[in-house]
Amino acid sequence: MSTRMFSEDQLERLRSYPDIGRDDLIRYFTLTPADVAFIDPGRGRGPTDRLGLAVQLATLPWLGFVPDEVNSAPPAAVARLAERLGVDPAVLAEYGQREQTRSDHLRLVSGYLGWKSAPAGSTAMKELDQFLLDRAMEHDSPTLLFNLATEYLMAAKTIRPGVTTLAKMVATARTSATVLAWEKVAHLLTDERRGDLDRLLMYDAGRKMTRLAWLIKAATDASATSVKTAVDKLLYLRNMDAHTLDMSVLAAERRRFLASVGRRSTNQALERREEQRRYPILLAVVTQSAIDQVDEVVMLFDQAVSARESRAKSKTDEALIERAKAGEARQLLLDVILPVLADPAIPDEQIGRPAAQHDRDE
Repeated sequence: MSTRMFSEDQLERLRSYPDIGRDDLIRYFTLTPADVAFIDPGRGRGPTDRLGLAVQLATLPWLGFVPDEVNSAPPAAVARLAERLGVDPAVLAEYGQREQTRSDHLRLVSGYLGWKSAPAGSTAMKELDQFLLDRAMEHDSPTLLFNLATEYLMAAKTIRPGVTTLAKMVATARTSATVLAWEKVAHLLTDERRGDLDRLLMYDAGRKMTRLAWLIKAATDASATSVKTAVDKLLYLRNMDAHTLDMSVLAAERRRFLASVGRRSTNQALERREEQRRYPILLAVVTQSAIDQVDEVVMLFDQAVSARESRAKSKTDEALIERAKAGEARQLLLDVILPVLADPAIPDEQIGRPAAQHDRDE
């Protein structure tokens, strides 16, 4: 079960020592006087056992578990401990040849640090099962669930189970979350609603795509056509009563996860899924779409109106500019004409002005 979630390389990394940074090196691989007294050679331990015990003592709070290959700890960390104990770092290569020695030392270390183990069937494991199920109702990523479980165990000072065991628990939690999600929404799946959801996956010749693809296809502009399409989608969802569906029985994260699966999955992939998985996904898509579509209609309409207002304003501004230009031209013409008209030295007939009254009388 676990190999479907993690590759062999990933599993190996999860059960081994990672690289260590300077902060962690100082924080976890600095022995206090009490630590040194705990490792004291007066207890009949030689340099190899002393250094191996020290590595386990520093590793458990750092990783939440101790890798089987204790002698593969980061060289910088081993050197720091060896210097504090006054032993040669190379002696660690001989440590742990007897598995019993490693186990006995881990038991001593966990007792000294106040950590506990979590054997199968224990209360700690049952609590971890419940924790994983609760988180799996919110998240579906195996890696995230594995990391959350590790953090939970470290906070509880519980030694992490073997990586395969924990990976199987993660897989079980994911499966249980799927079943629980189905149980919580099954009452919504009337025969009529199942038919509506099934039709989402059918090809629509008029739209040249499935109804689901049409619903989740985002608008590319704020044209009148886009606004009409958005309204059509909203009406389609409301005819399905999608806006009345109460999916609050599922955690918000679970709803978002299911909706995202529905949006990114191919039609064929959704059709192949079992009903317990397919219908909750489609319910999440339509309920989320019913909310999103209202926002899209408002947004597109606002953008379309703004664009129309912008175009109208642009035309008005252009007209005002042209009018201003025409006014300036008239003013320039008047500036030329008025001095001429006002000049008495220029005969009226030269500028086409009517002759004065006394001239006409004569």
